[in-house]
Amino acid sequence: MRSGLLLTALAVGFATTALPASAETIHLFGAFKTEHGATSPIKGSASAMLDTTKDTLSYRYEDNGLSGPVTAAHLHGPAEGGQDAGVIAPIQGPYTTHQKGTLHLTADQVKDVQAGKTYINLHTEKYPDGEARAQLTTELTGHKHHGTD
Repeated sequence: MRSGLLLTALAVGFATTALPASAETIHLFGAFKTEHGATSPIKGSASAMLDTTKDTLSYRYEDNGLSGPVTAAHLHGPAEGGQDAGVIAPIQGPYTTHQKGTLHLTADQVKDVQAGKTYINLHTEKYPDGEARAQLTTELTGHKHHGTD
C-alpha cells in the first residue's frame, strides 16, 4: 500500500513538470527489490519520464532500508527483470534517499527504456555489485499506462 502511494506521489510530481507539446513522453515506474543476495528491508520506488524527442530520461527515486549509504547508482540495460546488464549511464551523486536527475540517451537506449529493459541499480559498500534495483516499466500497480496491447 505504501509503495503504491509513493509511486502515485512520484507520478503526480512528474505531472507538474512541463514538457513541450510536441514531445512524446512515456511514464515509467519501478519498485526497489533486493538483489545479489542482499537481505536488506529495502523500501522505495522510482519513476521516470522518457522524452523520445530529446532522448532524455528524467528520473526520481526514493530508497530506504539499504545496508548503508549508496556508493554508486546507475541506469543499467538492456535486461529483463531479474537479469543483469551493463551500465547505460551513471547517476551522479551526492546520493541521498531522494534522488532526481536527467540522463541523455542514445536512440538504441531509448528503445530499451521503452521496452521495459532498463533498471536503476543502487550499490552500497556491503553490496558493490548492487544491493537493490528498480526495473522501469510502464505499469503502475497492474495498470498499463502507455504502450500497445
